[in-house]
Amino acid sequence: MKKVFAPGDKKKYSFVVTKNDVAAFNNEVVHEVCSTFALAREIECSTRLFVLDMKDADEEGIGTRLEINHKGPAFVGETLEIEATVMSFEKNELLCTYKASVGGRLIAEGITGQKILKRERISQIFSTVQRK
Repeated sequence: MKKVFAPGDKKKYSFVVTKNDVAAFNNEVVHEVCSTFALAREIECSTRLFVLDMKDADEEGIGTRLEINHKGPAFVGETLEIEATVMSFEKNELLCTYKASVGGRLIAEGITGQKILKRERISQIFSTVQRK
């Protein structure tokens, strides 16, 4: 694992909200805005950008934390900008803060966590879990 980032380092990520991203349950649209679960996916993508630059070929990131304080709507067709900032990197866990916005309008903010582990270790962890 490469320690190439320090607290305060930033990455930017953006995506356009589509109809596939709206809040819907059981094929029924609840709101024609970006859902919290679609937002979660994109937030994880934004902070994964750090992991992609840090991990070695035999390593992978695995999520440990996702906090979303959803503040406002992002409408279909709008471009959501996410700015991720390294908060800390201790042992093998990267914590980031982020702010998601459309123009100057805050959509969400929070924290993510990811550990960087050997792929073999991740497989071992998954293989010890009892499935029902």
